[in-house]
Order: sequence, then C-alpha cells, then structure tokens
Amino acid sequence: MASIALKGVRVLDLSRVLAAPLATQLLADLGAEVIKVERPGSGDEARTYGPPFLKTRDGEATDIAAFYLACNRNKQSITINHALPEGQALIRKLVAQSDVLVENFRGGVLKKYGLDYASLHEINPRLIYLSVTGFGQTGPYRHRPGYDGIFQAMGGLMSVSGHPNEPMKVGISMVDILTSFYGATAILAALRHRDASGEGQHIDLALLDCGLASLSHFAMNYLVSGTVPTRRGNGGFGGIPSQAFQCSDKPLFIVAGNNAQFSAFCRVAGRMDIFEDPRFNSTAGRIANREQILPILDEVFKTKTRDEWLELLDEADIPASPVNELPDVFENPQIQHRGMLAETEHALAGAIKILANPIQFSATPIGDYTAPPLMGEHTDAILAGKLGLRAGELADLRAKGVI
Repeated sequence: MASIALKGVRVLDLSRVLAAPLATQLLADLGAEVIKVERPGSGDEARTYGPPFLKTRDGEATDIAAFYLACNRNKQSITINHALPEGQALIRKLVAQSDVLVENFRGGVLKKYGLDYASLHEINPRLIYLSVTGFGQTGPYRHRPGYDGIFQAMGGLMSVSGHPNEPMKVGISMVDILTSFYGATAILAALRHRDASGEGQHIDLALLDCGLASLSHFAMNYLVSGTVPTRRGNGGFGGIPSQAFQCSDKPLFIVAGNNAQFSAFCRVAGRMDIFEDPRFNSTAGRIANREQILPILDEVFKTKTRDEWLELLDEADIPASPVNELPDVFENPQIQHRGMLAETEHALAGAIKILANPIQFSATPIGDYTAPPLMGEHTDAILAGKLGLRAGELADLRAKGVI
C-alpha cells in the first residue's frame, strides 16, 4: 500500500533529468498523485542517459536508462506537446485540477506558451508552482545553461573536496540531489501556507544557491574566521583521527575524535604511548599536531588487517567502517534489515530492484512502489478520466502530434 501522507495532492510534473524529477518522486513516495508530462516521441531525456539500459524479461535491451529509473517511480506518464496550442490547452485544464506544478525549463521559456506562473495563477490561484533552474529566475546568470558539475565548481563544493593540490567533484550529482530535497521541502511549506490562507505561490529554486547552501558549517567557518578551508582528502575537520586509513590489506574509516574514544583506540592498538604523549593527549592537541600524529597512525593501522581492526574497534565501541563498494553495501545486514533495497514490477522487465525511500513513518508508512512509467503509458487514461476526452478526440490529438 502506498503512503497516504500526501493523499489528495496532485502534482503536474513538467520536469526532466534529475533535480526536479527527484523532488516529485519524493512527493510521490509520500502519497501525492504525480502526473509526469513528457514531449511526444522524445520524452524525458533522462530515458536516454545510458548505458546501462534496462533489459526485458527475455534479456533484450530496452531504451530505458537506469538513470531515468532512479527518479521517476510512483508516477504516471502522459505525453503532451506544450509547443502546440492544443497541448497548452490540455495542460491548462490539468492545472485547473492540480495543487502543484513543477518545471525546470530555462527562465522565460514557458512564458512563450502561456504556461508561466503568472498565466497559470489566473487559472488556479491556489497553485504551487516550483521552477528549478541552474541560476534562478533573476540575476546576471539567469539565462545561462548549467549542469551539476558546473554548480559544484562555481558554488564552492569542489573547493572543499579532494586533496590539497587537487579540487575534486563529488562522484555523484550531489547538487541535483540536494536541490531535490530543497524543492520537496519548499513545496510542502507552500502547501501548508496555501491550506491556511488559500494562497498559492511561485517558488524560485536555483541549483547554484543550493550548492552553496550545502557548504553549511564550512561556509560558516570561513565567514567567521576569514580563513579559506583547506582540502584534506579523506580527513575530517573535527577531532583526530577522523578519516580513512589503509590497513595491511584494505582501507577502513574511523572516527575517534574525543579523548574517550582516542584513549580506547590506543588501548586496543597496544599503543598507549601515543595517548600519553603530551602533544596528543587532548582533542585540541591532536588537531594542532595533525601533521605529526597522522603518519604515526598510518603505521599503526598497517599492522593488522581491516577485519581485525574492525573487530577490535567494535568491541571498544569506537565508530569505524569498511570502505564499501556497492556489492558490499547491499550485503550489509543493517542495510538489509532497514529494507533499503526494494522491488517493483516493471511493464517490460518484470521484477526490478530499486532503492527504497529511507523515511520510516510510524503512522503513514511508505509501502509498495510502482515502477517508473513507460513514456505516455497513462495518456489515454488520464485525459479521458480527468478531462473527459473520448476515444475519437484522443485519436485526433494523436494524429496531430499533440499527444
């Protein structure tokens, strides 16, 4: 059973690729009805972002990329050509029945078609309208294109990631993912305001802004001190040790930043002499003498295998972890217990595995997932069911390339 937390909320999703579709997927997981509007013939370009591509039950390749599958579950797909007047009219009729519209076209594009916030607000004053763009609706860069890596670089995320002499992009599209969370949160707040006041509103969300906001305490440290943060690779910025170390066979990550944890580590390592060294017997001392203590710890960790260390550290209640590859992640008993790997039935592929939503509600749990839809899979059902279009009208619209 799907979650009922957002039951009754209808979202018209005109977005593509990752940030905005991930925001609407989160709303769908929470029980909102999400109608994904795609362009006939081409659809969301994320469908083509492979390999890998999904395979059918018979092992044949499809044209559905795993990328698309990651951010479009629990949605229905319809195809409407918004560039044609008849398509615009269909979208306006759906807007009149919707609570939320989400789009990520460049600023000003939808105004050409009468599908901008001002135009649609006249049709539905209660509408929440989220625009997700690279640089926002205002400012000197508002018309520029951009992708996740651009915003990691421009917004400072790369400056605090990587090694001292090499800034590094976060491996995944982190700014897109963070933006999706801000987008979903903003929609929920706007719905709350709408339900109290009757007033809809426009939400202007920029990936650049979200990327900068993600710097959090790093940015605050700079604003307070005026000191540009240094990159420390896999090292943390709190107590020491808080980083990855290479054991005799494989790496692990350990955080033993406070004195209780560090003394416990030295005890199980048989190296109380390190803790007794006046340079290293306080948190502040270890931070101040980072360059002196880290080479010592490097040598200590090389004396045992990773699993030997993990057993000792676990017994001493010291936080530590193997540095897992994805196969190890999904074999982790805690991950399995929490149900983070789910399964759903896809129209072409049969049962497929997907990542579950991590939110665990007590009263409105997130239950079953429906597979990401085929392009236009629900066009006829939605246009007939919600707009009352008959078979002949649908056939005529299809012949004209409207749907």
